Parts: sequence; C-alpha cells; structure tokens
Amino acid sequence: MFYLSNIEHTLRLPPHLLDLPLHDSIKGELEGLFLDKVIANLGLCISVYDINSVSGGFIFPGDGASTYTVCFRLVMFRPFVGEVIVAKVKESDADGLRLSLGFFDDIYVPVHLMPHPSHPEPDSENKRQIRWIWEFGGENFPIDGTDEIRFRVHSVNYPPIPLVLETEKQEEKEKHEKPDEQKKAPPKPFAPMVVTGSLDADGLGPVSWWI
Repeated sequence: MFYLSNIEHTLRLPPHLLDLPLHDSIKGELEGLFLDKVIANLGLCISVYDINSVSGGFIFPGDGASTYTVCFRLVMFRPFVGEVIVAKVKESDADGLRLSLGFFDDIYVPVHLMPHPSHPEPDSENKRQIRWIWEFGGENFPIDGTDEIRFRVHSVNYPPIPLVLETEKQEEKEKHEKPDEQKKAPPKPFAPMVVTGSLDADGLGPVSWWI
C-alpha cells in the first residue's frame, strides 16, 4: 500500500529561506510542492521521507533565489491490484459505493463489483442516499456507514487532466439546458487517482458480516 519513491528535482529556494538550515528549508519547500499531490503511476504523496543529496546552489543573473538539484524519497500511497484494504463508506448511490481511508476518498465500488446478488433501497436515515443490501441465505445484509468495509483493489487509474476547453464547453452546454435538465446530479470532481474496489468475494464487505 505504501512505497518509497526516489525523486530528483530541480528546486528554486526563495531568498527569505536562506537564513534557515539548508535541509530544513529544502524539506519545507518539497512538502509544499509534493505533499497530498498525486504523481501519475507513483501514487499519492504522504510525506517527504528523507533527503539523500543536495547539489548546486546556483544563483542565476537577475534572480535572488538559489537553485539546487535535490535527490530525495517520498512516502507514496499506491495500492496494488488484488490488495485487500479496510475503509469506511463515504457515499452510497445507484452507481455503487464511494469509500474513504480518511486521507484518500476516491475509492469506488461499481454495481457490477458489489456482492451478488445485491439491491439498493432508500436510506431511512439519509434521504439523499440509498443503502445497498446483500441477499444471502434468505436474509438481507445491509451495507451502511456504521461498519468498516473490507474491499479488494480491482484497478488503480490515473485519469488525464481535463482540458480547460472541454470545461468551457460543458459550462456553455449547461447554460442552454432546460431547468429540469439542470436538476441532474452534478458531475463528480476530477480525481487524479481513482481506485476501483470489489466486494464480490467471500470475506469482503462489512467486517461484521464475517465475525
């Protein structure tokens, strides 16, 4: 789930940080650049683990900052396909479940990867959401937000960043839609890393099912 990734980066260090210890100021700048950011095919940056080397320190003409070449390691969250992880339900709708690890919320369990057979029903405690029910042995087993959910990683994807032009086209389209068409659920915000999970196997789903 967590990995150390070696990174080499050219870093511009602002002049107001030059009175601090070099490694402290460089680590602070690296955290500002990488912490909570997704790097394609590497995952989500959790922390700067250590700094292996610092070289350079050049000051270019007309620039008061110094530029360094820094080699360092990042702690990355990158689940692998087939890994079993425990999360909590964040949202539940007709498309399936959205799960959260607390620090990462873009985990989706689509309908075809829900326990089979399952069906949705209105959530009596939250009218804006639905609740999924697993049917087994003539009984109904609900999936709700009160229990931890054990899921298996089905895939990890890094969607391309949407172009500004496409966003503008979508906004222009919405301006010309009829009022009843605009009542549809808004599109999900862009996520640079999306984990697809599966609950369709023995031992998966709410932990209380298997205790």
